[in-house]
Amino acid sequence: MQSGQPLFTGVKVDMPKTLVVGALGVVGRANVEYLSSLQGWEVVALSRRAPDFKSRAQFVAADLMDVAACRAALKGHSDITHVVFAALHEQASLVAGWTEADHIRINLEMLKNTLDVVEEISPGFKHLALMHGGKAYGVHLGPPPLVPSRESDPRTMPPNFYYDQEDFLRARQRGRQWNFTIFRPPAVVGFAVGSPMNTILTVGVYAAVSRELGLALRFPGGLGHLKDACDAQLLAKAVNWAGTSSAAANEIFNVSNGDCFMWEQVFPTIAKVFAMEYAAPHAMSLGRVMADKGPVWDRIVEKHQLQPYKMAQLVPSFEYADFTFRHRQTPYESVQSTIKIRQAGFADCVDTQEMFARQLRGLQQQRILPA
Repeated sequence: MQSGQPLFTGVKVDMPKTLVVGALGVVGRANVEYLSSLQGWEVVALSRRAPDFKSRAQFVAADLMDVAACRAALKGHSDITHVVFAALHEQASLVAGWTEADHIRINLEMLKNTLDVVEEISPGFKHLALMHGGKAYGVHLGPPPLVPSRESDPRTMPPNFYYDQEDFLRARQRGRQWNFTIFRPPAVVGFAVGSPMNTILTVGVYAAVSRELGLALRFPGGLGHLKDACDAQLLAKAVNWAGTSSAAANEIFNVSNGDCFMWEQVFPTIAKVFAMEYAAPHAMSLGRVMADKGPVWDRIVEKHQLQPYKMAQLVPSFEYADFTFRHRQTPYESVQSTIKIRQAGFADCVDTQEMFARQLRGLQQQRILPA
């Protein structure tokens, strides 16, 4: 049987049903939570790990590199109408790994395997949302060539698995009834356990450890770096919009909070959330200074009766912190234009400073971080 030919026919689709792939990452979890809050919307959440939170979504487990395992996991879900592909493979060497051959191959194969199975079993499949980001504009290589970055900008130097996935998807979609939307948010801010690129937990754990050691909070990165961010819940709303809007069919959209910020201007707000002092920035590598702070975090967990996560579970590596804070880098602007998605019909926005305060307080209420 050729790929894309359904196993079943005559399936009546009564309500939308979304498959969220990579359901326990920052983006995937936010989509599971948002879609599960919508009346009349079914959610299937695919991940390799069991969920650590309550949800009405149906969770299934599969290794995306094993197409037979994917087929078995999705057996009985022939009524999938939408797919949110938020799965991401990262190399052990996070930043350096972004240009490694295996990084490209594995991320492309995971998408291909998912689409093979969904096309095979779900004749009512309508839309795939694919998560990319600022690396489409070369921010992992250095300052982006154009500011603000726009969806029409020329590609930068490969290798880059975003380009491979996009080319595959465009070729695969030709002649099909389903369509796709590719999203390019900057740093996505939201909660997930075990994510190697988790901004909110990075700043939260660093602030909590600083306070426990009797220190004022200091911004550790490069000054003057103007950037933007994307609230994970805002992104989930944009994904849901795209799945039902003809204006989003086969398009690429930047999506962000809608404002810009510099980290050194956000850190005083973070200090207020933790009721601690803020002091002058001090350039330092968090990958270096946080490496031995596991026992300090264990003490914080016991003192504040937090959920029993180890620091390495919440922040597997502080390498991403050094990258996003631009440690030992010349400051530059990396801002994305959101004009295209606004003109297409999605105009929601979020104040970034308020987002950081709201999410940190939410994690304090959940006893992930100390109040």
